[in-house]
Amino acid sequence: MNDRSPFPTIVLAAFLAGLLDLVLAIIVYSVFLDKTTAVKILQSVASGAFGKAAYEGGIKMAALGIVFHFAISLMFTLFYFFIYPRLAFLRQHGVISGIVYGIFIWMVMNLIVLPIAFSGMLPMEPGATMIGISIIILGVGLPISLIAHFYFTRSTQY
Repeated sequence: MNDRSPFPTIVLAAFLAGLLDLVLAIIVYSVFLDKTTAVKILQSVASGAFGKAAYEGGIKMAALGIVFHFAISLMFTLFYFFIYPRLAFLRQHGVISGIVYGIFIWMVMNLIVLPIAFSGMLPMEPGATMIGISIIILGVGLPISLIAHFYFTRSTQY
């Protein structure tokens, strides 16, 4: 039995997923669609805790947005690593699991967390929804699922 702690792998997976998600969001929304800036994206993350004041807080609020963003990524990564050994489907279908987990994360964030943090938030239009889901699948769901699969197939912890 391998007694190696999964925590370093979890932190690495969370960091990679958080970084990919952030880079993809900045590329799509700031570069391709020219809808916002990287700073505004990060301030919007901080606005979940600080409200509209986050948009007036400059780079300090953007930095807090980064902290919150990676904390959220760590929570979703911890959850996946917790359920992975308990659900055979996750072990048997790494890519499909990543896609499904990405959709799950998008649903949790957009149907539960964001409406609570931003009461009165309007539903997204279908195009924006597909872009958002795609970013989460590619940047978060797949990296977490594939790293978890790699970790668990290299150990005997489950």
